[in-house]
Amino acid sequence: MGHPNVPLIYTYTHPQKKKHKPSRLEPYQPNDNLNNALGAIRVLGLELIEDELKPHLNTVLTNIKERNKGAAEQVVISGILPILALSLRTRGALTVLTTKLVAELAKESVIRKGFGDAGLGTALLSVLTSQDQEVLIYAARAISRMSYDSSKLQELLLRRGVVPRLVAILLRFPNKQALEEVCLQALCNVSGMGVAEESGMTWERGASVRPGECVYHGVSPHTCGFASSGILVCVSQWAPGQHAVKIEVFQRCSSSFWSLHGNKQRASWFRFSSLGSCSNLYKVIKFSLKKVPRTKSLRSRVFHTLL
Repeated sequence: MGHPNVPLIYTYTHPQKKKHKPSRLEPYQPNDNLNNALGAIRVLGLELIEDELKPHLNTVLTNIKERNKGAAEQVVISGILPILALSLRTRGALTVLTTKLVAELAKESVIRKGFGDAGLGTALLSVLTSQDQEVLIYAARAISRMSYDSSKLQELLLRRGVVPRLVAILLRFPNKQALEEVCLQALCNVSGMGVAEESGMTWERGASVRPGECVYHGVSPHTCGFASSGILVCVSQWAPGQHAVKIEVFQRCSSSFWSLHGNKQRASWFRFSSLGSCSNLYKVIKFSLKKVPRTKSLRSRVFHTLL
């Protein structure tokens, strides 16, 4: 059962072959090195003693990146998430490291579920005004991951103004590809599109049809027959200081498809459907108003926002 002074941590396991049997608890020994680091963060984090905190944050980061067994559960039990949120809000010397750690923690579903209650959602929004591009990349990545499969966190971020902040970054750094891609993916995920990092989505600039408009095409490398799916994000200015964001899902058909149908048209983009039960017409949210409409689905929307 392990050393008497070291508590056992239990996790639920779900055997694939025995689906009808109840889940059972399986103990494992916690990582002492990680436990010590988490304990130190709890103590030092309240005082924000930066020089002493740094090695402990790095220890947690290493354990999470290496996906060591039980590391995610130890982080949840430790209660350090509110301390990380406090560290982000202070915008001190550890902001880059803390944001990087939060982005890595957001990969773990068992951890990111507690981001909202710990205040990490709003803390990440506060650093989106930073001028440090590294901080912005990690913050946008964390937002993308935490909102990937959580309608609750999507709603929280939308109500707190995540869209105007992400759009502002796109407008401030128009030629920074890495930053641009992570912000676009974050926009898709907070809108409920569920774009996984594993999908390998690549982004490219599209042609704009009106002044003040930015168009981005997200293309998935995975194809199905003659077609591949894609996402179009359009940011357009409709009034001074006000922008609309439109996100739509498209399907791209290859030239082979058109040849089979007696059409010489080259590969092109078209909507999956128009109005109806599978509509890609996006709902409107006025972020400048106090009353934000409650919707059951965040799948498709046009964001009208003040920057």
